[in-house]
Amino acid sequence: MIKALLLIILPVSTWQRIAQGRRKFLTALFLSLLPVLLVSEAGVLAGLRRWGKWGDFLGRPVELGGRITFSRHQLITYGVAEIASSLLVVLLGAMLVMALARTFVSRHKFSECFAVVAYSFSPFFLARLCDAWSDMHPWATFAIGIALMMGTLYYGVPSVLDPDPPSAFGLYLGSALLLATLAALARYVTLLVLSGKITF
Repeated sequence: MIKALLLIILPVSTWQRIAQGRRKFLTALFLSLLPVLLVSEAGVLAGLRRWGKWGDFLGRPVELGGRITFSRHQLITYGVAEIASSLLVVLLGAMLVMALARTFVSRHKFSECFAVVAYSFSPFFLARLCDAWSDMHPWATFAIGIALMMGTLYYGVPSVLDPDPPSAFGLYLGSALLLATLAALARYVTLLVLSGKITF
């Protein structure tokens, strides 16, 4: 949780510590990614339970708008969908970044690519706390989170993956676009779950 804030405030020195630590896959998953995910999701669910969300944010016609309140079952379903889709985005994103890095003639382990993606997404998941407010549009929260993720990734790619200088920006840009696309797809699906258009 603290590292997610440090990646926003002091990205260069924080990434240098991450790169020196050579975090393994399980360490990055259980000590960094999951705590941020669980804390932010708990905050979002508490806010939705207390204040609800404006109906027009979730695709209700304006004339039927107003604040939607959610049952416990809806919130649990949404929370599980958010956490599962977030983990899937990070895992798929790490595989895509590794495949993309190999096109730039570099050989990286999955654990390095996972660390870059997981730590880059930490501020994104932290920004989701804005969804706790009923007046915050879910796509505005997404835009804030993506901007933070891209800013964090900018320093993470050269620090951890250390590509050749000519290919560093290409690797960053390709990775950022792939990760943003995956995150947008996951956001769309989870909003369908929250609005009740997809049920489990």
